Amino acid sequence: MSHEEYMQIALDLSLYGMGSVAPNPMVGCVIVHNDEIISKGYHTAYGEPHAEVEAIRYVEDKSILKECTLYVTLEPCAHFGKTPPCAKLITEMVIPRVVIGTRDPFSEVNGRGIEHLKANGVEVIEGILEDDCRFLNRRFFTFHEKKRPYIILKWAQTADGFMDKIREENERGSFPISSSESRKLVHQWRSLEHAILVGPTTALNDDPALTVRLVEGENPIRIVIDEKGCLPEELQLFNNEARTIALVGNGVQARYNCEILPLEKSGVEEWMRVLHAANIQSILVEGGAGILNTFIESGMWDEMRVFTSNKNIETGLKAPLQKGKPYSEKYIGVDHLTVTVNK
Repeated sequence: MSHEEYMQIALDLSLYGMGSVAPNPMVGCVIVHNDEIISKGYHTAYGEPHAEVEAIRYVEDKSILKECTLYVTLEPCAHFGKTPPCAKLITEMVIPRVVIGTRDPFSEVNGRGIEHLKANGVEVIEGILEDDCRFLNRRFFTFHEKKRPYIILKWAQTADGFMDKIREENERGSFPISSSESRKLVHQWRSLEHAILVGPTTALNDDPALTVRLVEGENPIRIVIDEKGCLPEELQLFNNEARTIALVGNGVQARYNCEILPLEKSGVEEWMRVLHAANIQSILVEGGAGILNTFIESGMWDEMRVFTSNKNIETGLKAPLQKGKPYSEKYIGVDHLTVTVNK
């Protein structure tokens, strides 16, 4: 098998950590001896042993590691964090060759793991399926390289391009557009992201809980942009079902039953600065047209996920215009799902 084929197996393994390892990256590892895979490992959960440690652990005869090649999707760490450094373990086991998918952008690593391996006589091969390895951990890379969360914009629209009906004064509650299958998928998405974000209009009009109810999984952190601090405290966002953060204007005295983070100014760039400082690695934006268009106009977004139903309502609140490079499309029940990426 080729380096690429072994690395693909490591990539497939890493996916088992999805939803459990954040804010760490998903990482997979395989160990090869005489062209045969003798052990596999992946990072199972935040705070648990890394992929390399898991793979080495399951090699029964440790003496043959001196004749092995270790394949790993991300550069082995070189610092003490929740666990000891993997690069040090690899050299202690005298593994002679390590093949790496991509370097780790985290400042405590970022080449230091590779330097440690080479300084101790290990042959290092880099950049195998690098684009795939980076895309797998695009949230992690965006957080460390762009100093902001990875941003996914999501909405549902009718066949004739509306995302809400015309509401009467003080009318509250959600207006379903997508199918039950699509709504279940959205709940699965919520369970896989660090946080979910809405603006004040959606929080007030729809009164969403923003929790995972239709699938098993962890609730994301709920974030509401409320620069004026004027939302009523009885909204579901402010219950105790999940951690909630309110971003409010500097000096605003918001009295919500949640964490309050002050903003120095308005706008997406400031919101993301504050959320990056709060270690939020990814956000699913489920706001209304106003908040979505604000992100789109800023150019600060990474994915658009749009459901188009077979309904027509003829008038209502116009949905944002889709942008980006097509990534995938499929039907979820009766709805057409399109995903584009910002490139």
